[in-house]
Amino acid sequence: MKLTKLAGLTLAASVLAFSAAAQDRVLRIAPAAPPAHPANGVLYTNFAQYLPEESEGRLGTTMLGPEVVNLGQMKDALQSQVAEVGNFLPLYFPAELPHMSLAGELSLTSGNSQAAAAAMTQWIVECEPCLQELHDFGFVYLGSGASDVYEILSTRPVHSVEDLQGLRLRSGGSPWARFAEHFGAVPAQISVNDTFEAVSQGVVDGSMASIADLISFRLVDVIRHVTFLPLGLYQATSNFMTSGQTWSELSVEDRAAMARAANRANADFTNRWGHTMPAEAEEAARAAGIELYQADDAFVAAVQEFVATEAATAATIAQERFGIADAAERIARFQELYAQWEAVAIEVDNDPVQMAQRVYDAVWANVDYATYGQ
Repeated sequence: MKLTKLAGLTLAASVLAFSAAAQDRVLRIAPAAPPAHPANGVLYTNFAQYLPEESEGRLGTTMLGPEVVNLGQMKDALQSQVAEVGNFLPLYFPAELPHMSLAGELSLTSGNSQAAAAAMTQWIVECEPCLQELHDFGFVYLGSGASDVYEILSTRPVHSVEDLQGLRLRSGGSPWARFAEHFGAVPAQISVNDTFEAVSQGVVDGSMASIADLISFRLVDVIRHVTFLPLGLYQATSNFMTSGQTWSELSVEDRAAMARAANRANADFTNRWGHTMPAEAEEAARAAGIELYQADDAFVAAVQEFVATEAATAATIAQERFGIADAAERIARFQELYAQWEAVAIEVDNDPVQMAQRVYDAVWANVDYATYGQ
């Protein structure tokens, strides 16, 4: 069904939810992922629990499934207010959000999920051009999360650089497309929701993705090999992108409650996507007879040599394609924040509760909710 045809049904559902609930305001929220994915089963499920707690019962939620709003529709859904809060991926819109997408171009350089999520959150909240881009879209940013380190999930073995030649791989964004092209593979820009069908029909030979996708998107039924390589992680997220119209209608107290609830759920989500779920996916892979291959030193060294060029590449792209003159300085700031948050993550052993508190103290406690997003 088209998005526009669902607006009336969605609004009607929200009215029913509003009348049935005790809250003053019930927000339409859209994880854009199936229940098995941590964006749905943890990120938005936990947010729905935390929001009434943080708002002292004033705010509640009603969830829209991915059949109503998917990732590709999220921009339009938020701008039309079919959804009021949604899971938004900036790398889907690099030309329209070049500043916000800049740190996403560095995805291959990160390795700690909680550190990447925290660094991205602080970097965007501190980035005035990023916030201006979002304001022009009519959006308000409430934090990021991150996956585990990406792997190659494929239908044929990938044990060397030579095995990448001609391999058709689903790519989640330009950093992985650059990696694939550098090593002679063929990247395919396919929505993660369509990966199963693309692999099962032979359109692609696999995906550069989190091993958690084996269970999030049922790839365990079609993938036969997993090659562990240092392919960065997915950090270019805006987990709770909020409609500016909705934000403007909330009190300062309720905006602060939204930020606190989102911050807690972001850390939970990152723990699930980046830690507990990959371990479960490995077990599922072994049970299904999927080969799990640790890339050898030569393969890893070749990848690391390429990754070492990514910061300079990202700066060049930002300067030449989008006119961001200070791209190198902004990249350096993100790398500085990542290093700081990596030290914090190691200190607290990546504990999501402690990470949420640290991010709140460093970022969200310092936000003026009377002016933020306005």
